[in-house]
Amino acid sequence: MDHKYIADLPDLVGEEVTLHGWMYNKRSSGKIWFLILRDGTGYCQCVVAKGNVSDEIFVIEPELTQESSISVTGLCKKDDRSVGGYELEVSSLEVHQIADDYPISKKDHGTAFLMDNRHLWLRSKRQNAILRIRHEILRACRDYLDDNGFIQVDTPIFTANACEGTTTLFETEYFGRSAYLTQSGQLYNEAAAMSVGKTYCFGPTFRAEKSKTRRHLTEFWMLEPEMAYCDLEEDMIWAEGLLISVVERILDRCGDLLEILERDISKLSNVKGPFPRISYTEAVDILHKNGEEFEWGDDFGGGHETVISDQFDRPVIVHRFPSAIKAFYMKRAPEDDKVVLGMDILAPEGYGEIVGGSQREEDPAILLERMEEEGLNTKDFQWYLDLRKYGSVPHSGFGLGLERLVSWICGLSHIRETIPFPRTLTRLEP
Repeated sequence: MDHKYIADLPDLVGEEVTLHGWMYNKRSSGKIWFLILRDGTGYCQCVVAKGNVSDEIFVIEPELTQESSISVTGLCKKDDRSVGGYELEVSSLEVHQIADDYPISKKDHGTAFLMDNRHLWLRSKRQNAILRIRHEILRACRDYLDDNGFIQVDTPIFTANACEGTTTLFETEYFGRSAYLTQSGQLYNEAAAMSVGKTYCFGPTFRAEKSKTRRHLTEFWMLEPEMAYCDLEEDMIWAEGLLISVVERILDRCGDLLEILERDISKLSNVKGPFPRISYTEAVDILHKNGEEFEWGDDFGGGHETVISDQFDRPVIVHRFPSAIKAFYMKRAPEDDKVVLGMDILAPEGYGEIVGGSQREEDPAILLERMEEEGLNTKDFQWYLDLRKYGSVPHSGFGLGLERLVSWICGLSHIRETIPFPRTLTRLEP
């Protein structure tokens, strides 16, 4: 018999079906007992009646434990009262393995215990929903970029130089020299954009930040588009369009999963264009009006971002940050050398920055000057400077942190739930 899944049951009513999965729960009532089967695609109630199965199968109920692996065969029926709206009238059942003393019971557990058992916690209904939403978010991102003519070009994990500052690099020995785990694929993306015009990369990035906030991981995944012949204005339009497309997709396809997470989707329904756009200076004015002590030229902390974003019902784009707090590759604004043509997109509801981008400096002399001011070894960046020597053009791009996006869309209180196996300052396993 073909392998069927619980998600297929709406098309299988009236047919005999075999489902493979794990026992989620069970209850007994005299000559009938019920088990809830999960298979990763959903949950299904399976009804085991004494007259419909052999005596050997009927009496196995006491042996079955949470997360025991089983295969169940039976008639698929529509039943609105059952979990998922369908149930199986069982005719046979095969046990593959009895799970003894499964550590994650139905009672509440502390966060440390759940993180120590993350490899098992992923099986829970809530974590399954987050994983599936994460998958759909990534599909939506790829579809938006692919449908708009972007070409994916993979960038290296090992690099010889820093992209986002030298203080957060993970260093490793590389055949007699130092190499670093990538902070971003952006610099290599700029080379790819000069080949294919519009490109993006998606992969793990690493920041050795000694941060314990609910927004930070040491290993996270970034989607990074880069466009040739693109200025800051167009860069903001692409980033806004991507976010709108993703949220629309999740609301359309993942309503049942958001319901499991008890997400207030009315907040997501507000995510429509155009996003409000304010300068860094205007953002500082907002902070002052709300009683925040903040000096122009400082970088925003999480609390500052929350105060700013609370003024709006959708993501807000903050642009033209002080040059002194931004990366060497960001182009200075022609009207004011003290600010760069950069932008961040802040999510509402206190979720902070989810996109950061800029127009890149295309003048080789200015770029070299910026590198020297930062104390960077220009020999390591010679290939990057070459991009400005051979057909340099205005170009822009941005990075989208997948985990922060998942955290916001799912309404999660901590970023550790957004990735299957989070890496933080204090956690390297499981």
